[in-house]
Amino acid sequence: MQHRSARGLIGYFHRRNGVTGREYFAITRHSDGVRTLRAQCEMDDDEVLRDVTFSVDGRWRPLDAFVRLTVRDRFVGSSWFRFHHGGAECEGFTATEGRISQRVALDAWPAYFGTHSLVTDGWHAALWREGGPEVQRFPSLITSHAANGATGPVIAAGTAALQLAGRETLRVPAGEFDSRHFLITFGSFATPMHFWVTGEDHQILRIEWDHLDAYYELLEYSAS
Repeated sequence: MQHRSARGLIGYFHRRNGVTGREYFAITRHSDGVRTLRAQCEMDDDEVLRDVTFSVDGRWRPLDAFVRLTVRDRFVGSSWFRFHHGGAECEGFTATEGRISQRVALDAWPAYFGTHSLVTDGWHAALWREGGPEVQRFPSLITSHAANGATGPVIAAGTAALQLAGRETLRVPAGEFDSRHFLITFGSFATPMHFWVTGEDHQILRIEWDHLDAYYELLEYSAS
């Protein structure tokens, strides 16, 4: 077997109410640089359960994804996505719309696809260009415009503005890591999200978002 793998657990926390959920994840990295994420995202407060399978190539460009979503133990939607130079496509079924089929034409390969897994929030760091502007803006595609990702899943257009805040040593329950601290602002959300990542895999360590009065931390992590 040529690939290597990592797995872990992220805790979801509200600053006043404590634990609100968790995310179990496993990532496979192949010898050609392709990474595949498998994530199970559980939000106790909003009663959201999301299953994500998502692959990116060696340049961190999205390749394909599958997202299945339930809210309050009821089916919301299930969709498959594919990305390429010139666009993206989605085939799915949702409880409100029934069978859906989308085609989105773009001038280039999509820069980023947001699955609402916190692991892929860390992958925003792969878009940062050293020596570029202080604030770097890019278009992206996402499965839902809702802050908790509890609609769709469909192809929705988004934008983001990324800024490097600095480098620091960060301790989380999973351990102590050298990290890069970023700020990112999504679309119409005025409040930036802070996130910290480590290593060439841009592994998420911590997220803080005042918009939800929430934070998220890496609780467990192993790699081989």
